[in-house]
Amino acid sequence: MGVCCCKESKEQKLDEIIAKYKDTRGALIPVLHEAQEIYGYLPMGVQKRIAEGLNVSLADVYGVVTFYTQFSLEPKGKYKINVCMGTACYVKGSGDILDKLSEVLKIKNGQCTEDGLFSLDACRCIGACGLAPVIMINDDVYGRLTADDIPDIIKSYKEKEAEAV
Repeated sequence: MGVCCCKESKEQKLDEIIAKYKDTRGALIPVLHEAQEIYGYLPMGVQKRIAEGLNVSLADVYGVVTFYTQFSLEPKGKYKINVCMGTACYVKGSGDILDKLSEVLKIKNGQCTEDGLFSLDACRCIGACGLAPVIMINDDVYGRLTADDIPDIIKSYKEKEAEAV
């Protein structure tokens, strides 16, 4: 499911989700997941609407959103780049790869490019230690990387976007 485009449609969908789960015990996490699918992230206004709709405190909602790494308070790009910082990847140079991605994209860890195409996040472990160092761009895994590989990888996604226009 893609991210919805118009504000009214998003709010309407969110209200439908809240209504569907309103009287369900333990509904907060499923509602947050579905809300993030709609918005792409969980801004404070969405968290407030969920808190009111499920009759839970905003502090409880915010606590869950900030505890679980799958939830985001910031917008994410069309291409979500995760750089593995697990031990095997880190030892083999993932810090340099993160630095190179930051340089090429002109964003820092946790940020999204102005055009909304790329977001950059360091993560604990991707689970492909034998390919260290590893990054994921959405569902694509790139292993045995060096910082020199990064410009061409990013260029390929930019070219894909240019072709789609």
